[in-house]
Amino acid sequence: MRRRVFLAAAVVLATACGSQSTPGASGPRTVFGGNRPVTLQIPPAYDGGTPAPLLILLHGYGATGALEEVYLGLAELVTGNDTFLVAPTGLVDSKGHPFWNATDACCNFDGNPVDDVAYLRGLIHDISGDYRIDSKRVYVWGHSNGAFMAHRMACDDAAEIAAIVSLAGATWNDSTKCAPSGHVSVLDIHGDADDTIQYGGGETAPGLVYPSEATTMQRWQGYDGCTPGLAADPTPIDIEASIPGPETTVSSFAGCSGSGVELWTIDGGTHLPNFQADFKLRVWSWLQAHPRS
Repeated sequence: MRRRVFLAAAVVLATACGSQSTPGASGPRTVFGGNRPVTLQIPPAYDGGTPAPLLILLHGYGATGALEEVYLGLAELVTGNDTFLVAPTGLVDSKGHPFWNATDACCNFDGNPVDDVAYLRGLIHDISGDYRIDSKRVYVWGHSNGAFMAHRMACDDAAEIAAIVSLAGATWNDSTKCAPSGHVSVLDIHGDADDTIQYGGGETAPGLVYPSEATTMQRWQGYDGCTPGLAADPTPIDIEASIPGPETTVSSFAGCSGSGVELWTIDGGTHLPNFQADFKLRVWSWLQAHPRS
């Protein structure tokens, strides 16, 4: 898996870069992150009067924030849903691949001591210092390596993260590494035919083990105080355009303490699903329904 790049090369980087705004000469900053700069995308209707949500998008191993943003098409959330969006890029490893130092399985293959939790926490604090961010609606959406990182942020920064979306990822294999200080809502989305990050658990490299979706869900059921028993909705939803008909089973726990824990299983879905146009809005509706309590 170390040699894999998790986003399709068909996504054109120039297009992604073109979607970013250029910092102005006056007014609040639009570039954050210090020596790892990233441009904040600001809702056109933002006037400083009403607090707005912040969405942090985390890319897969070997990709960039810009590429991930184009793949998921999240610019629409900025313009149409008054959402701040920031899509940072991880450090580059010895193979030339951007990565996040997320969990014990993924994907700091060089053992780099970089503290990505501190980096992302710093982004939240700095952006919140310059803009009116709704502290109850700070969300993290990650794909692959970024999904592992989203789980780590939920474990390490539950005081600030309302909810995460994990697309093709998992939590820590070592359960003692995750001790959330509060409840964080979790939406895991995963194809059961993913051969890069396997639905049933596996390794990213020899000895680097990640748990299954079943284990990941069970862990968050415990962290969030939900009633045991992941229950499937009898009506599937259609989020994958390449698979005919509704292919995704929605399963959730009841009784969660001010949070939600849910799994969307894409029957036949791969590591890079071809999502329907309304997929991002489905996910955004779920996030908006799960602010920090």
